[in-house]
Amino acid sequence: MRNHFHLQVTTPEGNLSEFMRHFNISYTSAFNRRHNRVGHLYQGRYKAFLIDADNYLLAVSRYIHLNPVRIKAYSKKLDREIKDVLLKYKWSSLPGYLSVKNKLDFIDYRTILNYMGGDNLKGRQAYRRFVIREIGSEEESPLAVGKGHGIVGDEKFIEWVKERFIRKAGASREQPAIRKLQKVCEPGDLVEHFTRLSGISHEEFCRRGKRSVERAMLMELLYRHCLITQPEIGRMVGGIDYSAVSQARKRLRKRMKENPEVRNKFEGLNEQLLQLSKGKI
Repeated sequence: MRNHFHLQVTTPEGNLSEFMRHFNISYTSAFNRRHNRVGHLYQGRYKAFLIDADNYLLAVSRYIHLNPVRIKAYSKKLDREIKDVLLKYKWSSLPGYLSVKNKLDFIDYRTILNYMGGDNLKGRQAYRRFVIREIGSEEESPLAVGKGHGIVGDEKFIEWVKERFIRKAGASREQPAIRKLQKVCEPGDLVEHFTRLSGISHEEFCRRGKRSVERAMLMELLYRHCLITQPEIGRMVGGIDYSAVSQARKRLRKRMKENPEVRNKFEGLNEQLLQLSKGKI
């Protein structure tokens, strides 16, 4: 944008502050050399939001890509005129999401496109429709959900983040606990541990309709402890899409509420995996 920019980044190491400090210093130095100037470039500190990927990542991505045409200058233009401006706007990652020839090496397009069917023609066309159909709408920014606490997610996700990371670390400025977010273990290691503990092979988990409760448990544990998205989980357990992963996890949570045996089995596996990750067993 003319006076600010948006970045949507994944920080598995929880090191956003370190990344932004390096990015801002590097860009300021390059800008100052180019324009023969000195001193600060930015007016204030950046704002950061932690995003619930499976429920808000797509909405935030669309919001960012529509920003260039959601300014006063285009408020009275026709939708087709706005669409033309948007698709030609060069200071955006959107062109690379819509066409292979416009891809940039430093951008990971797969994370978003996996929610739309994959980094392929079908996925790119679906994302194009997803963005363009909101031209001219007055949809509220999804980031508004995070005002006050910096977490863009539903109540359950917000409570999970606060309980697991913030309250344990204690309150202090800049939400330091969020910077410490890190995965318990690598997805491949978790699958290996889970198959050994459950006595069921990975191949069996990947068969559609086979061992559905155990496969749902594996998906839930991957989601909780590896900080990967549901499309990534789907690929690891047999190539199912993210909606199937989401539905399986919901059914599992319901069964655990209704069936103490299922709940105890899951909690037992969960505790064993946590101990393994800490090298205690």
